Amino acid sequence: VSQIVFYEDKNFHGRHFECSSDCPELSSHFSRCNSIRVESGNWVLYERPNYLGTQYILTSGEYPDYQRWMGYNDSIRSCRVIRNTSGKFRIRLYERPDFAGQMMEFSEDNPNLPEHWRHPEVHSCNVMDGAWVFYEHPNYRGHQHLLERGEYRHFNDWRSNVGSIRRVQNL
Repeated sequence: VSQIVFYEDKNFHGRHFECSSDCPELSSHFSRCNSIRVESGNWVLYERPNYLGTQYILTSGEYPDYQRWMGYNDSIRSCRVIRNTSGKFRIRLYERPDFAGQMMEFSEDNPNLPEHWRHPEVHSCNVMDGAWVFYEHPNYRGHQHLLERGEYRHFNDWRSNVGSIRRVQNL
């Protein structure tokens, strides 16, 4: 069972809310979020209700302030559990939309995609196994976007450059 605890104040103080399932609307439980404990599971948090806005991907551990999860502010308004039960990871990146042009397949994290991917952008991808996070910049920095198993025909699906990619797994 996945479990996450949200705290209104830094360092796990103040009003808190425990959650063990997807929640499309969190503002009735807390007004701001400044620290989080992920007791179990992997989670994607959203800045806006109904799984919209900036995403933050968190694995088991403690996050005493929002900068620790690369947050831009203290707004967390929805969350859901990342379901990745296969334990296998495989993703194909394509140079053009609709899986056209050059393709490169990965099964491991890549902290600096531009070193391996000789194209200016990733325009489509196919997540064949596992769940992956696209980061806007190398070394797992910048905006994050979760991609679960499935086909992503156009880069509008993740709305930013891809500087690094990481598997979502229990650390």
